[in-house]
Amino acid sequence: MSVTIRTRKFTTNRLLNRKQMILDVMHPGKAPVSKADLTTALASRFNINDEKTIFVFGFKTAMGGQKSTGFALIYDTAEDALSTEPKYRLIRKGIGSKATGSRKQRRELKNRVLKVRGIAKRKIGAK
Repeated sequence: MSVTIRTRKFTTNRLLNRKQMILDVMHPGKAPVSKADLTTALASRFNINDEKTIFVFGFKTAMGGQKSTGFALIYDTAEDALSTEPKYRLIRKGIGSKATGSRKQRRELKNRVLKVRGIAKRKIGAK
């Protein structure tokens, strides 16, 4: 695979327990590289065992192709990623779970719960 991955603006963010960087991916004559391939390449470059701690997102392909630019976050542990990352990125990665039921069902359940007080709230959701 003749793809070159370059990192820019590499920062170690100790407050959020992560490494963050901008990725420049050179892929001349090929389609943009998949996020799964980028994740495995970053895992081998930074000696990471758990690929669930690596998040790549926000890729834009330059006019004419051949170069894509995006962001990468590498967390120290999976717990740090769970506490910091937004829910939609966790769901994309397969870590989080998506809300079940339609939007209308969730809203109706919320409104029914709002009408009662105390421990009766528990009885409404459970059937």
